[in-house]
Amino acid sequence: MNIVAIAQQKGGVGKTTSALALGHALAEQGKRALLVDLDPQSSLTISLGLNPASLGKTVYDLLREKEKPLEATAVITKTPIDRLDLIPANIDLAGAETELVGQLNREGILRDALAPLKGSYDYILIDCPPSLGLLTTNALTAATHVLIPIQSDYLAMRGTTLLLETIGRIQRKLNPRLEVWRILITMHNVRTVHAKEVLEEIRSTFKDVVFTTPIKYSVRAKEAPVEGQSILTYDPLSEVARAYRSLAQELISHG
Repeated sequence: MNIVAIAQQKGGVGKTTSALALGHALAEQGKRALLVDLDPQSSLTISLGLNPASLGKTVYDLLREKEKPLEATAVITKTPIDRLDLIPANIDLAGAETELVGQLNREGILRDALAPLKGSYDYILIDCPPSLGLLTTNALTAATHVLIPIQSDYLAMRGTTLLLETIGRIQRKLNPRLEVWRILITMHNVRTVHAKEVLEEIRSTFKDVVFTTPIKYSVRAKEAPVEGQSILTYDPLSEVARAYRSLAQELISHG
């Protein structure tokens, strides 16, 4: 089972869009995929047409330390997409970081909660919050791979260095199997010189770990969550949808 943390401490880089589109693309290609919404903003949950306020059990309940931990299957929700399930989030998750501080094994709670799902899914994709706190640390401790979305913007590229340092510390201390699988360039505006220059600098700096095809800026991709849909459903023939299908194929071939 591959567990991919989709992480970036900067918001607004297409992280949630990428989680949903990649999960959908994997499901299209016959893989069993589970999305985990680990962001208190619940953007991934909302993007699938769910109302966070009306949910029962969520990822927050999964993370809470109890004498008898909740089984992950108790919080899994079916989505409208075949072979794609969701562990949703709501605003309750906002208090999780404070509650986790005093727990034993606080960095490994999500890892342990997801472990019984081995064999049930081919891929688990975790949509991390836009921060480097305990929730993201839990995701990186649970993960086998990291996918880092970077907008083709200079400041966004600079911020990635801090994330890579955090990943390095987690690799050394908590999760030696963690691999930085790919850097994904998102919301790329092909019309601006600045975006083209940053794209070249990202490729020059990070070399082989940069995904070949950037995800272009698309108004349709921004509209899709409003309709509670993946871009692969909302605009299945678009360049963005094709790029995410290509990304899924590369992830599958990577193993």
